[in-house]
Amino acid sequence: MAIVNRIAEFSADMTAWRRHLHRIPELGLDCPETAAFVADRLREFGVDEIHEGIAQTGLVAIIEGQGAGPTIGLRADMDALPIEEETGLDYASENPGRMHACGHDGHTTMLLGAARYLAETRNFSGRVALIFQPAEEAGGGAGVMVDEGIMERFDIAEVYALHNAPGVEAGAFYTTPGPIMAAVDTFHVYIQGVGGHGAMPHETRDPVMAACGIAQAFQTIVSRNHYALDDLVVSVTQIHTGTIDNVIPDKAYLNGTVRTFDPKVQKMVMERMEAIVAGQATSYGVEARLDYEVHYPATINDAEKAAFAADVAREVSGENRVIAEAGREMGAEDFAYMLQRRPGAYLFLGQGDSAGLHHPEYNFNDEVAPVGASFFARLVERAQPMAQAAR
Repeated sequence: MAIVNRIAEFSADMTAWRRHLHRIPELGLDCPETAAFVADRLREFGVDEIHEGIAQTGLVAIIEGQGAGPTIGLRADMDALPIEEETGLDYASENPGRMHACGHDGHTTMLLGAARYLAETRNFSGRVALIFQPAEEAGGGAGVMVDEGIMERFDIAEVYALHNAPGVEAGAFYTTPGPIMAAVDTFHVYIQGVGGHGAMPHETRDPVMAACGIAQAFQTIVSRNHYALDDLVVSVTQIHTGTIDNVIPDKAYLNGTVRTFDPKVQKMVMERMEAIVAGQATSYGVEARLDYEVHYPATINDAEKAAFAADVAREVSGENRVIAEAGREMGAEDFAYMLQRRPGAYLFLGQGDSAGLHHPEYNFNDEVAPVGASFFARLVERAQPMAQAAR
């Protein structure tokens, strides 16, 4: 692998940064300790500007290159998950019920590594905008930062991000042109029936049976209302009702997720869910209400930028360790909001064998941090070479 030599020299520092961040996981938009650590490192590196308090605890740092040119945006997410860590590491989470189970501590570290190198060398024209974002897991921090005007305020022309990928060869990359991750929505169904004795169901209007009927009927949206070769996921993930074996409850609740790429498919799902909830309520003699929440849109790579980013990844990781057309996934990512405003690309970086994302035993692989930092650094140097300033 062609890791930048200077970045390799301070890889031990990167490991220390990442493990410190792993100890102090924070949630949502409320990441003050993480943001303060990031800002302190950026000041040490000598970046030109640090703008704090964006999307509550997000920040954007600017590094000026040599000569005129555009601004390229590089984004890392900083937030953790509400999970109790089970790694047993000596640097495990010190915040009970919170854990960096998705590797955002590693993402932040990779961007810090690139920032240190770029601030030292400035072997590029124009500017780099380093975007450290809270609330990727919940709260749509990328959307909040975009709504607060970061693209216009810092004149960002294009934007890129990385995410680690457990189970993929360490240091290998993959991406794809066009849609790479799905839009994500959440549905809630509230059922009101009439409870009673479990031995006398004829005197009740059973919300349990209604919940089961609605859950089963929702699955027919994929199998009977949708073209089989298009991508769609409808998953019921929670059913809550009842307290004891001999009482039929009076309420039930269903919750789940919908993943789509096409707005027309999304609209169809919403309409079918409304019809199913209403029809099943009538069938079972209960009252039922659907609340459908639209969340992150699909993450759509600019085809040209994705091809360019894959080429940079080959330079860093090797020709045979980059897949440029890997296809799309049903996971979701709020970087989508940034790609709606500016062209760019989202890539995955393999971190070898490990527990999966969002698992209580997950841990970011420190060995790949210099690879990600080198990718960001070379991306800037190739996208905005110094020769551009003399044109």
